[in-house]
Amino acid sequence: MTGLFAAFILFVALHSVPAIPAIRTRIIERVGRPAYFAGYSTVSTALLVWLFYEALNTEYIELWAPAAWQVTVTLLLAPLGIFFVIAGLVSPNPFSVSLRQEGLSQGAIVNITRHPVLWGFVFWAAGHVFPNGDLRSLILFGGFALFAAGGLAMTERRARARLRTEWPANAKGSAILPFVAILRRQRTFRIDGPMLVAAIGTALISFWLLYGGHAALVGADPIATLHALP
Repeated sequence: MTGLFAAFILFVALHSVPAIPAIRTRIIERVGRPAYFAGYSTVSTALLVWLFYEALNTEYIELWAPAAWQVTVTLLLAPLGIFFVIAGLVSPNPFSVSLRQEGLSQGAIVNITRHPVLWGFVFWAAGHVFPNGDLRSLILFGGFALFAAGGLAMTERRARARLRTEWPANAKGSAILPFVAILRRQRTFRIDGPMLVAAIGTALISFWLLYGGHAALVGADPIATLHALP
């Protein structure tokens, strides 16, 4: 259990660096932007591998009995999370995490929530808590969900501070919570190119994971598990 906690703490610490502009800027000034992103990506991937290794090799302590409905929850939330992450990364979004920072341009996913990538990780991680009723999985996936959820408020504050006087007009009608702005009719639901890309990507990834990929990665077959449980 010690190794799991150590890996998770280091993973959280590393992913807190981009949230501190002064530290990130100082590192980039010293090593350059390409070297920073290359090094950050490499270390992040290594820590993620170590984290899952420790989780898989930590003692199994059952907290609740598995049931088919728990797997069903995962089959609903995990693809939704994947969709939100992909759509958020490939859509222009001045408010949150995105690979496309195009001024104040907003992709259609922003009408659903200002922070799609963070919510995507919340959905994916929370969905994996239900069918994995053991302590190590609760620490791993519950920790991921809490870390992503905690980033919502921090990212919101940073966006408000960065946009300043441009915030009111550009954030008007949008919401932090998914689908709230649409349900309130403050924003309209629409589909754009990035959302179509995300839908296709989600379908392909989900199909691969359900039919061999998930079993190859972590040794658990979601479909077989669903049929085997009461």
